[in-house]
Amino acid sequence: MSWDLYITKLMAADTNGIYPVKEAAICGYDGSIWASTEKLKCITPEEIKKLIGDTCCFHQCGPHVAGMKCMMIKDEYDVPEVGCLQLKSKSETGESYNICVGKALQCVIIAQGTKEASGGQLTNMVHPIVKYLIGLKY
Repeated sequence: MSWDLYITKLMAADTNGIYPVKEAAICGYDGSIWASTEKLKCITPEEIKKLIGDTCCFHQCGPHVAGMKCMMIKDEYDVPEVGCLQLKSKSETGESYNICVGKALQCVIIAQGTKEASGGQLTNMVHPIVKYLIGLKY
């Protein structure tokens, strides 16, 4: 299976012709990176494992994604129609980005949006891939 095709799918235009995803990665629960755009290649195994772990402390002490400190906006991992965690990051330059993390059975799909992208737009890109991978037992 070529995981790069899923990254290409995430980076494509949505149904409105807008490109909401700036960076994307697919990572295994063991902390390995299966496929990634350049910026998210630096995500650490510890960051990945925290994203798939208990999210209850994310409201007080949000996770890091590729070194970017994030705060949790919405935790819908357990909602079947969504299956995603919405985060907000702040880059070194002070810019803020929405990040969506979708949790499948063996991997997480991470999408960082453009400056203009909403969390909902990112979820609409990530959730279909999560659902498809769950159907394939990934």
